[in-house]
Amino acid sequence: MDWKDIYKERLTTAEKAVGLIKSGNRVVIGLGAGEATALVDAMVKNHKAYRDVEIAQMLPLGKTEHSDPGMEPHFCYNSLFVSGKSRKTVSDGHGDYTPCYFSKIPLLWHEDLPVDVAMLQVSPPDEHGFCSLGVSVDYSKSAAEHTKLLIAQVNKHMPRTLGDSFLHVSQMDCIVEHDQPLLYLPAANIGEVEKAIGGHCASLVRDGDCLQLGIGAIPDAVLLFLKERKDLGIHTEMFSDGVVELVNAGVINNSKKNFNHGKMLASFLMGTQKLYDFVHNNPMVSMHPTDYTNDPYLAGQNDNLVSINSCVQVDLLGQVSSETVGMTQISGVGGQVDFVRAAAISKGGRSIIAMPSTAKEGSISKIVPILDEGAVVTTNRNDVQYIVTEHGVANLRNRTNRDRARMLIDIAHPKFREQLKEAFKQRFKTDY
Repeated sequence: MDWKDIYKERLTTAEKAVGLIKSGNRVVIGLGAGEATALVDAMVKNHKAYRDVEIAQMLPLGKTEHSDPGMEPHFCYNSLFVSGKSRKTVSDGHGDYTPCYFSKIPLLWHEDLPVDVAMLQVSPPDEHGFCSLGVSVDYSKSAAEHTKLLIAQVNKHMPRTLGDSFLHVSQMDCIVEHDQPLLYLPAANIGEVEKAIGGHCASLVRDGDCLQLGIGAIPDAVLLFLKERKDLGIHTEMFSDGVVELVNAGVINNSKKNFNHGKMLASFLMGTQKLYDFVHNNPMVSMHPTDYTNDPYLAGQNDNLVSINSCVQVDLLGQVSSETVGMTQISGVGGQVDFVRAAAISKGGRSIIAMPSTAKEGSISKIVPILDEGAVVTTNRNDVQYIVTEHGVANLRNRTNRDRARMLIDIAHPKFREQLKEAFKQRFKTDY
């Protein structure tokens, strides 16, 4: 059958499509800007028809009305990366968090968390009947390939990204046409502290390096200081508008990459319309699921891979907590450990964990004698390399416990250094 006939045959409304969801189903929703908001809205509107539907998602940007008070009998939320939109849901007990490296999440859908329904957003089909997952390939491609029911929202605003990003219309059980601008990620607020951190991180980046960047003000600040670099490459789980500026300036050209030469690799994208326009049909951009982009062995095939991520706390042994404040889950492991380990594999690789030296308007130190009670160790002390604050850089790799502690105290905020020195003396039974 011609793909156009299949398309017409499976074309339906959002209301009819979500009517196929059954109580007790697990429904996977695309992450970030890839969320099929028209389908999610229709599902929420139809909530009285369901009981105990599990919503599995990572990093929502949408309204998350399925987690509003009163929705408890109908939906439960399984977060794969806790963020501002899902923290209260998880902390209130209406949702939960599944710890899993981002590189392994695509495997969940055909191993431990089989998918009943996947609701994904795609670009219009090309002349061969292939739609692109656009800004959200990540775990979405695997969910589409392993679900029992695939509902696709076809949106003309979804950019057609290249790489391993395509689904054929014959793979879709229900097709819903609904055009709307993509969700966007506002530019991060970069203050003087973030600029100082960005400058220190950038000092560790050399011409020809390949970069992995996380989300937020610090990675964006790093990019501000790379305008004088040459021949940088990108192999990351995501990127945003700042990368576009460096491509346009000729700083990022991927010419020195020895793995996927000439290509910027990512698994998802979040930013403004400027970013979405840039990636549309752009042969420099290659989108892949995270079991490819985040696989430490594969990512580590890039020489001079530099990973830049952030965290919540670091203790004097170099243990990094990036997911919790005490016992409260506020984030997730994401791809941090994937890329810390990839950088260790990479010839000439470097991994950087960057953070402000204080939190709560300077009232507490983020470099601490021991992690808060209940805090989760995300990057362990055997994997950690550079720790960066606005006060400097500490290279902890292959250093003794005492040396690590001294270097971390030196980049702590000055008003906390004496307290940390006292903790040092008590722990190591020697003077600082």
